[in-house]
Amino acid sequence: MARYALRCAVLVYLLFLLILPVALISWRTFGEGIGSFVGALTTHSALHAFRVTLVVAGWAGALNTVFGVLAALLLVRHRFPGKRLLGILIDLPLAVSPVVAGLALILVYGRFAPVGGWLEDRGIQIVFSTPGMVLATVFVCLPLVVRAIVPALEEMGDEQEQAARTLGAGGWQTFRRITVPGIRAALGYGIVLSLARALGEYGAVAVVSGRTVDQTQTLTLFVEERFQNFDVHASYAAALALAAIAVTSLLVTRLLRPEDGS
Repeated sequence: MARYALRCAVLVYLLFLLILPVALISWRTFGEGIGSFVGALTTHSALHAFRVTLVVAGWAGALNTVFGVLAALLLVRHRFPGKRLLGILIDLPLAVSPVVAGLALILVYGRFAPVGGWLEDRGIQIVFSTPGMVLATVFVCLPLVVRAIVPALEEMGDEQEQAARTLGAGGWQTFRRITVPGIRAALGYGIVLSLARALGEYGAVAVVSGRTVDQTQTLTLFVEERFQNFDVHASYAAALALAAIAVTSLLVTRLLRPEDGS
């Protein structure tokens, strides 16, 4: 009896917190037909927001993939002073508000900051442009790839890598033929999770982007801007598109989870 009560409690919780809001957005979006939904997402501003979102998420995903693999190898395969501190720093974005992260980036890379001013004097603008949005998204997604790969590397061990080096394989050859196949599922899981997080990021990007329409507006910022300007149908359509991307990402990560592939 307690088991069924627990299930009902969880289902009711999900119903009011997740299912009903998403269902209501879907109903409002398609209330005027599929043509209106398509039209709302094919305006110039919506398409530009999609493009900016994909560019920012793509760069953030690529940078976090490279950093995630290197950091995971460093944490698992090497011993060095400050290893625990490095692990804490990697997990820091999980505890720090994205808004705080965006403000910190402005204090470092803003026009009147020493680093940002030096870069802008040389024609490189970070804040209120795409590079700043990429940095903010990288910060938010930083731990996801690392924490997906670390358990896979620990479970894999280093016996095969040592054997390959004993047989004369170089570092890159060992990494490409031994390490990568061993962490492929975990790496894919971390990449998809990082991309999904990057596509839906709002707080840090809102601070460093400037929210300029048709310039530095991502899809999440487009949803807010359209809603505040009473274009609720475009806001609902973009929100539903983000929800669809999130659901698709969850399905993909479910397939790529190392536990399911073992």
